[in-house]
Amino acid sequence: MTDYRSEASGNCVPKPELGNKDKHSTSRDCYQIIGEIMCRRNQKRAFTLVELLVVITIIGILISLLLPAVQSAREAARRLQCSNNLKQIGLACLNHEQSQGHYPPGGWGYLYVGDPNYGSDRTQPGGWVFNVLPYMEQQSLHDLGLGLSDTAKKTALSRMNSTPIAAMNCPTRGRTTALPLKAWTTPSNGDSSITICAKTDYAGNGGDGPWSSDQGMPYGGSITSENTETGVINQRSMTTVASVRDGTSNTYLVGEKYVNPDYYLTGQDDGDDQSMYVGYDFDTCRWTKNDPDTSAQYLPYPDSPGISQRTCFGSAHAGICNFVFCDGSVHSINYSIAAEVHRCLGNRKDGLALDGSSF
Repeated sequence: MTDYRSEASGNCVPKPELGNKDKHSTSRDCYQIIGEIMCRRNQKRAFTLVELLVVITIIGILISLLLPAVQSAREAARRLQCSNNLKQIGLACLNHEQSQGHYPPGGWGYLYVGDPNYGSDRTQPGGWVFNVLPYMEQQSLHDLGLGLSDTAKKTALSRMNSTPIAAMNCPTRGRTTALPLKAWTTPSNGDSSITICAKTDYAGNGGDGPWSSDQGMPYGGSITSENTETGVINQRSMTTVASVRDGTSNTYLVGEKYVNPDYYLTGQDDGDDQSMYVGYDFDTCRWTKNDPDTSAQYLPYPDSPGISQRTCFGSAHAGICNFVFCDGSVHSINYSIAAEVHRCLGNRKDGLALDGSSF
């Protein structure tokens, strides 16, 4: 037996030695403990129902928090694309003005679509959408029917009539294809057998009134006087920059138009039932009337199920409606804009000064 000195007293303390039996017993105990530990580690513990429900609840909460953010980001991107569409339209209108000496005309009326065999003035039956095609890299579409006559031309114009353009549609509404056409509104200079047509989500500024209900008689019929029209795009209009006396930065050119969501894909809304290539009509123009005598107010209005507003501007966006002004700038106008301010922005020559902060 070996002696060891105690650290506290310095005395020698004997160290016990284990016998063979004690050694074997201790080894077995160690191996048993180690085995139990290893066994527990290898065992797979299943989730309880409560734990599973807690996990599902947490995932649901995370999704509910993230989903609005994702939807908001997507709508922000769609709104930006809508603004870009109007920017392109505005630039096309300005290029038309530089080339032809006036903003694109409003055309004859809803019974006629654009015809490339006519000019880009009062003789042109098609509205502003048709007239800006060459300035939006759509010259070939504009020229369908050029040099043709009778049946061949009607067939070509009907093909144009059913050709949509992405830049003419707001992505929030999600309308990317040709949509149904009301049978009784088939254009006189098109194929009467067509059942679908291209739509636009944008409308020209027809002013604060009056507006003509002329169906669109050929050139030589009734022509609304430019002295009474207050907008930029009117029936058979040829509005020059000089005639926008209130300033191009204070006057609407084109804006988003109101459409009843119930009819997005059916073509049954009275202000969205015809081709975007027709002349002056509810489908291609809207107004900013504010008449205190009749309480008529054509304020921009958010798309709302069950409500039809064929005379108003409006959009599918929350809170705002996008417009491009006569100088090519794009602005988001709040639905809460004052009725008189909105009217003034639609009238190109009322002589009333507007502060940019008012809109």
